[in-house]
Amino acid sequence: MKRFAVVAAMATAFLGSTAIHAAELEVTHWWTSAGEAAAVAEFARVFEEETGHTWVDSALGGSGTGANPVIISRIIGGDPMGATQMNTGRDAEELIQAGLMRDLTDIAEEMNISEFYVDQSLLEPCTYEGRIYCFPINIHSWDWLWLSTAAYETIGQPVPTTWDEYVASWPALQEAGILPFGLATGWPFAGIPGVLLAGIGGSDLIIAINRDKDVEAVRSPEFREVAEALDGIRQVVSPETMVPAFADVGNQLLEGEAAGNIHGDWLQGDLQIAGGVPGEDYECLPALGLNDQLTGGGDAFYFPVLPEGTDPAVIEAQTELARILISPEAQLAFNLKKGSMPIRTDIDLSQANACMQKALVLLENGLLPSGDFALSSDTQQQLQDLNIEFLGDDSITVDAYIERYASIIESAD
Repeated sequence: MKRFAVVAAMATAFLGSTAIHAAELEVTHWWTSAGEAAAVAEFARVFEEETGHTWVDSALGGSGTGANPVIISRIIGGDPMGATQMNTGRDAEELIQAGLMRDLTDIAEEMNISEFYVDQSLLEPCTYEGRIYCFPINIHSWDWLWLSTAAYETIGQPVPTTWDEYVASWPALQEAGILPFGLATGWPFAGIPGVLLAGIGGSDLIIAINRDKDVEAVRSPEFREVAEALDGIRQVVSPETMVPAFADVGNQLLEGEAAGNIHGDWLQGDLQIAGGVPGEDYECLPALGLNDQLTGGGDAFYFPVLPEGTDPAVIEAQTELARILISPEAQLAFNLKKGSMPIRTDIDLSQANACMQKALVLLENGLLPSGDFALSSDTQQQLQDLNIEFLGDDSITVDAYIERYASIIESAD
């Protein structure tokens, strides 16, 4: 793990030679909220300004759950895009093994990425038989508890500093007509169990389950605490109080309509767009205020192998974009808007807000293996289905949830 250097001026990078002529490069991604759109626009801006090529934006809805199948089917079906965002994890491993993703090793060596990547483990899912097939472009963590300053002013209590303090405040919040826990429909709930696992369960438990696939760890008293905490959340949320998108929960927090929410650090991009200021309008607790480590994954860019006969300028545009995505200028501009941590250690982070500064401190302790980093896409989907079913069906007991979770981990690859 490397220490971030805060420098007086941002470093510059050589971004490659100009192509013979400009080309259009289609880029697929699932960044569609206000904060996400503002962030990806920074990548497009730097790419077009530095190369003269055109970024053709193909945003896909549904986050990774809905977008991944579209991305994969296009590549397998012979209609690849020029570049695509996917999670830093195992989602693309079969495409890499099938030879459908471009080998980026030469670019990685040219740019000396080993000198500036904050955590070399991020490159492991991108590496196959010693070659690199994707570039992680940020470090994201789900492990955040977001709290509303306005909600706690209403009930006359200080904003909690730990998960336990937060749960203890729920009765007073309910009495005041404030939602203890804001929640968006669909996939946002699926990330919450992993946050509870890392925060309440602790580092040893999440390593045992996600990395070591230890079934007995799922049946342990420590995991039962995690499952009971998840059960507590479902007791204070209901379908009629849920909002359509995670950005809507951000608005609830700023307005004091909801007191808290567990969501990834990308929520702060939308909180910033809405005018929220950490420490004034909301507070952020990494790892629920309970752990000194974060699970980490994030986003990576892949470059599909293009069909024979493709204009060489398009292939050169792929090369240029690969360099630019991890360049100092693009890394700083993108991550300050996105709310994620950059992958470079040699850029000026003095502009980072209070939440990112907290994350950077914890990053010094190393990353814990998140589910999307350590588990196959099939296993991730099974766990997501279980978690969403648990939320919507009170007849599923904590005991039943634990046993079904254990069964999934037992068969995980």
